[in-house]
Amino acid sequence: MSGLRFDNSYASLGEPFVARQHPTPVREPRLLAFNDDLAVLLGDDPPLLRAHAADWFSGNRSIPGALPVATAYAGHQFGNFVPQLGDGRAVLLGEVIGSDGERRDVQLKGAGRTPFSRGGDGRAALGPVLREYLVSEAMHTLGIPTTRALAAVLTGEPVFREEVLPGAVITRVASSHIRVGTFEFLAVREDEASLRTLLAYVIERHYPHLAESDTPALALLQAVGERQAALVAQWMAVGFVHGVMNTDNCSIAGETIDYGPCAFMEGYDPATVFSSIDRRGRYAYANQAPIAQWNLARLAEALLPLIGADQPRAVEQATAVVNQFQGAFGREWQMRLGAKLGLWTLDAPPASAADEADAGLMVDWLGLLQTHRIDWTQAHRSLCAAAEGDEVPLRDVFVDREAPSAWLARWRGRVRPVEGGGPAIGAAMRRLNPAYIPRNQAVEAMIAAAIEGDFAPFERLQRVLATPYDEQPGMDDLARPAPNDVAPYRTFCGT
Repeated sequence: MSGLRFDNSYASLGEPFVARQHPTPVREPRLLAFNDDLAVLLGDDPPLLRAHAADWFSGNRSIPGALPVATAYAGHQFGNFVPQLGDGRAVLLGEVIGSDGERRDVQLKGAGRTPFSRGGDGRAALGPVLREYLVSEAMHTLGIPTTRALAAVLTGEPVFREEVLPGAVITRVASSHIRVGTFEFLAVREDEASLRTLLAYVIERHYPHLAESDTPALALLQAVGERQAALVAQWMAVGFVHGVMNTDNCSIAGETIDYGPCAFMEGYDPATVFSSIDRRGRYAYANQAPIAQWNLARLAEALLPLIGADQPRAVEQATAVVNQFQGAFGREWQMRLGAKLGLWTLDAPPASAADEADAGLMVDWLGLLQTHRIDWTQAHRSLCAAAEGDEVPLRDVFVDREAPSAWLARWRGRVRPVEGGGPAIGAAMRRLNPAYIPRNQAVEAMIAAAIEGDFAPFERLQRVLATPYDEQPGMDDLARPAPNDVAPYRTFCGT
């Protein structure tokens, strides 16, 4: 027995939702990383699971109770619609009912060819696997809804990209892998019966409170929009840039999914883009909310047949819901930025929109950081010390140490008094402003070392990112941004 309690409700939907697909065995599986905390959450005894992890999570042996499938979906990729994508290198092993009673997907990524591979090899290189493992777990410890990583396994086989690289498989855990593109896949086929099946399934699994809604499809659209608005605001609060916000990477459950060409912004610039293929900045930092709304509109189009038989009326209703996104995101973003600045706390935000003075402070803070290209994470972490009475760390991140003086004077007049004074304000801010993020240069150095067989940098990054809000002795190098003379950072998809 594996210790994992499988219950494969999505696989039981059958075609066209899934295609039965076993992982392709690998030559010489070797366990590189295993997430004991996540194993406990999945309801397993970690030593038992770890003992079999190399074989089970490479695809070499079947896990008792698993029912492996590749899932079908379509997607708008950089705005261009592709009617059939699907899991081209991933196999959903099944759903596990965890120790908390929650249902979660367990998926192997890099598990070999599937009916949706479109000529690809279905494999993953070591670098992207370690990036996803590290960054997805970092997002979790930062408090952001995300898929998570259970295991990383070296395959003992090469993969061929621009160069020959070691192959690996990551085990990804998610609330589900249902995407906006899953609905698009059925809508473009004009398969209304399957679309209704998917709608009912998603509501039962992710939004049970919508079951009694008069118009379930419209209610789902609104609920997904609210979750996406909150998610993108959380991304932006830590400087995260997704990189490939296609509709097939937009989770219906409201989790961050797909850590291909992602990265974290350092010097603040709303136009920040990392993906090597995003030449027009479609998925730039400042565009993440508009693109999330664009994706929501594509979901609305797919749901139109289920919203109502009167299509003009359905379009009107769906458009009204999509148009609510901007306001929902604006509220979430303002609430989070204000809390990062110590103007209020997340558990006691302003009852309505921030007043003019606070709104002006936030706008001017962003302008100050952009003008001087100040590191996003360092600036906010240093402001915590300023709340405690020490302005030196913040001034030290500016070449002109007097640059923040006028803003600081206004800010001190607006920071809400709380019991305990400055130390209490600073402590509250430190819980929202991390000391450590997956710094781009550190992630790249980790990958380069791992390709040469040295996994010590990976293990060190794992340790520091497990508690990103805590100061950690000897880890100062992981808190610093790249030097100014380093070339602009670029990320690559890995497929």
